[in-house]
Amino acid sequence: ASDFAEFDLILTMDERNFRDVKSRIPQTPHHAQVRRMTDFCREHFEQEVSDPYYGGDQGFEQVLDLLEDACSGLLDHLEGRYDPGSPKQN
Repeated sequence: ASDFAEFDLILTMDERNFRDVKSRIPQTPHHAQVRRMTDFCREHFEQEVSDPYYGGDQGFEQVLDLLEDACSGLLDHLEGRYDPGSPKQN
């Protein structure tokens, strides 16, 4: 079975991954929802998770902060407490 049939949600980290995954969605009525990880951020407004490799320690800290925010929003979404389609609030 493909990931699209096996999973409810597929998360991508950057725009290229998002486009690549979306282009592979099968033409079936029941398939996974493809979302950007940053869709679940509530405090950060970045559109993708950047590669921290060239950003030194600060780049890794920034990615950690972004992913902690996104994971918190994702958990709340999965528990029905957060709609990532609503406007982000500071």
